Order: sequence, then structure tokens, then C-alpha cells
Amino acid sequence: MRLVVDAIGKSFEEKQVLNGASFQFEKGTIGNTNFMAIAANSGNKAGAGKTTLFNCVSQEIEYDEGTVYMEENGEKKDISYDMMGYAFSTPVLPEFLTGYEFIKFFLDINRDRIKDPRTVEEYAQMVGMELPDLDRLLKGYSHGMKNKMQMLCLLISKPPILLLDEPLTSLDVVAAHEMKELLLEMKKDHIIILSTHILQLAQDLCDEIVLLHQGKLAGVEDLDCHDKGFEEHVMELLSQ
Repeated sequence: MRLVVDAIGKSFEEKQVLNGASFQFEKGTIGNTNFMAIAANSGNKAGAGKTTLFNCVSQEIEYDEGTVYMEENGEKKDISYDMMGYAFSTPVLPEFLTGYEFIKFFLDINRDRIKDPRTVEEYAQMVGMELPDLDRLLKGYSHGMKNKMQMLCLLISKPPILLLDEPLTSLDVVAAHEMKELLLEMKKDHIIILSTHILQLAQDLCDEIVLLHQGKLAGVEDLDCHDKGFEEHVMELLSQ
């Protein structure tokens, strides 16, 4: 199973953000679309195009040209809403619910998709949440706790494609380690595209690194991402 991004183009007025972006993301690997290129050159992360790419892939916005589709056993499939899981850098949650109420609600609406049902408390413990926190309103959760909650939604629903935008932001060391272990375990059954500006995190988690530079996607092929000189190699590519 693979996700194919084929020559995607997207402009906003006079600004072309994506310019024939193409890549194939395979199941069983964590592809890291690393967006340091334009951010490093312009000093403005907003100009890198990461959010636009993710929104095009998830069908949140229409792209001007190109196509995005799934390919399995030689058969092309259109992307549908239930195939996609999106973890935002700033989590969006119903803050009027408690942690327990939200997890219970999410379990109820995804009942038909859950193959390994667990209790609310068991799911909460999967992402290192303390049980007393379940009785608190989501409004009072820290950024890191909200991040855990949205990641838990992906663990419960298990869509085949996961788009993770800075998923470990604001997590403490222990929670970040637990989340890394979960992602490594999940990758065998999912296509995971991880966005991060932290090269070390990409090296820890990813099997290959993809750069978004000047609106195009390109894999870094000359060195293994775990080699000693990889960081210098990436920085050299970004400076070109």
C-alpha cells in the first residue's frame, strides 16, 4: 500500500506554494517531510508550504493541478475522509468535555472500526495520561496533554494514512519517548508522514527523509539518515 502525491500544484494569488510536488509514501516506513528549506532561507516557517501540502493530501483544500491517490495491489483508490488521520501542531478539541467524556464519545462513534476494544482508562494509560486528569475539562489541559489526546484518537481509529504535524511538541521527555515507541509500533500498518523541523527527531523515527524545497518534494538519497554526516549533507542540500 502506498500514498502517491503526483505533481501537486497550489497557488494563493501570486504566491506559488507547491510546484509539481511528487512523492510516493510506502506503508511500513515513516516518511518525514522536513520543511527546513524555505524556513532556513527566509526566516519564515509559514512560507515553507508544509501546511498547504498536508491540507492538499488530506483533501482539506483543493489543489490547482496534480492528483493524490492510494495504490494497493496495482489498483488506484481515491482518498476518502475515513482513510486519513491528521494530528495538528495546535490540537483542536471540544474543550467543554472532560477527558473521560471525550474518549468515551470517540470510542462510541468509532465502535465499528475498533478491533481491539479497551476501556477509557486503558486507552488513557497508553499515552501516559494520569487517571485523575480524565475528570478535568479539556479546556484546562496543557498543550502537551491536548497533544496526547489527539494522538490517542489516531491510536483508537487507526486510519491507514497518518499526517503528523510536529506531533511531539510540548511533550515531556517520558511522554515523548512513549509516543515515539507507539509510532514505531504503528508504522507497520500505516503510512505515516511526519513533519518536523527537528532533524534529530527525524533521524530517530524515520526510515527516509523528504525535503520540501521551492514547492517540490525530494528524498534525501545520498546518505543513510542514520549516518554520521547526514545532518551536514541535509544542510548542504537546503543551502543550494
